[in-house]
Amino acid sequence: MQLRQEIPDQFWGLFRSVNREVYIESLLCINREYEYSNYFLTREVCLQILNDMNAEKRLRLEREETESDFDMLETPSLRILNWLVRTGWLKKIEDYVSMTTNIVIPDYAAVFIEAFEKLSSEDLEETEVYIQNVYATLYSFRNDPRVNLNMLRTALVNTRKLNKALQDMLHNMDKFFARLLDKRTYGELLREHLEGYVEEVVRKKYHILKTSDNFYIYKNDIKECLREMREDEEWIEKVRARSKASGDGGEDVLELIDLIDRGFDDIEHRIANMDREHSKYVRATVTRLNYLLSGETDTKGLVIKLLGRMEDSTKREEIIAAAGSRMNLSLLEILSEKSLYKRRRARTDFISRMEPDEEIEDLDRDEVLKMNRIQTRYSRADIESFIESNMKEDVMDAGELKDMSEEDFEKLILAYDYSTRRNSPYMVEEETSEMVESGRYRYPKLKFIRRRPG
Repeated sequence: MQLRQEIPDQFWGLFRSVNREVYIESLLCINREYEYSNYFLTREVCLQILNDMNAEKRLRLEREETESDFDMLETPSLRILNWLVRTGWLKKIEDYVSMTTNIVIPDYAAVFIEAFEKLSSEDLEETEVYIQNVYATLYSFRNDPRVNLNMLRTALVNTRKLNKALQDMLHNMDKFFARLLDKRTYGELLREHLEGYVEEVVRKKYHILKTSDNFYIYKNDIKECLREMREDEEWIEKVRARSKASGDGGEDVLELIDLIDRGFDDIEHRIANMDREHSKYVRATVTRLNYLLSGETDTKGLVIKLLGRMEDSTKREEIIAAAGSRMNLSLLEILSEKSLYKRRRARTDFISRMEPDEEIEDLDRDEVLKMNRIQTRYSRADIESFIESNMKEDVMDAGELKDMSEEDFEKLILAYDYSTRRNSPYMVEEETSEMVESGRYRYPKLKFIRRRPG
């Protein structure tokens, strides 16, 4: 029978009660004492626990709709205990032998109290616990002949829980981005980053995955264990035979191993997404800090502040008119190249652009012949012969060429052009920016290197 069918209707009244926080804190205190009790908690012990809590925190208890005037005459501790018992969060068991009333926590209420504990606890290091559980379970299953497929299913459950913990961590990052925009001063934003994000995420969650490297310590060993199990066919047949003998007709051992392996791949992907979100948050924080730091002095920061005030004000038109009469919104600091509005060019500038371009004189006959002569005078074989003749150990150093003639200089120019092509057997590199002087020519210090096959 499902536990939710045992829950009484008045049980849900706690979440609508005006004293909701008081009742939750009372349940947590009783549960802490309940865990260390060898038997039941008596009614007197529960009242003492609630009295101590009330004395420490000075709780304020409002009147419930179901409480009568007679109930209001009781002490706060007794009112709390009676209400929790009446709504089904606690249960009374009468012991007629010892003439005492014992208080127990029903199974369905224990589930909710455990959730309250997780919501109020600061030590949520589930990621570390789950990865260690998977590691221990897999090695026990691999080396202990007495175990069955239930241990492999346990490893799969913990892998899925670890994935869920990482997914929750990833999906809750948006609340930290929202907090960035809520902070209006540099000090508030810095405090939010150090006491909020760093404490809640980096040191308690992200730190567990990256700095301590708990996941990566166990990941390779787990992957190796899964691979060995998958490749050991004799061992797999023994596990299958043992499962059939015990009547376990569920999933096959290889299917469970593949699911666990796929789960660890998902974990790596989620950690990569966490890295991406972490980097985005750090960049957003630095940008916001820079804006708040220079917002009072930077022109763009002041303009953004003015626009924000216009947006929030009901007298928007009056503010715009007042700002327009006092501010010069056409400054180059405001109207940059990325602005929505750009100043139009003057008419004289537009007319000057319509004037014909200045004509460039054509080259005379001698200059044209000289340029064509350089391109057609030497063949590819001549250029390669020039490079090979000056090459030492597959390298030609142009800085070592002495007394360069006009013909050699023309070949050097064509050799540079030839070496920059993709299908050339040579490649060229420039060592430094210094120039070489040889004869009456001056050129960069180049090296021509023979390309290696492939």
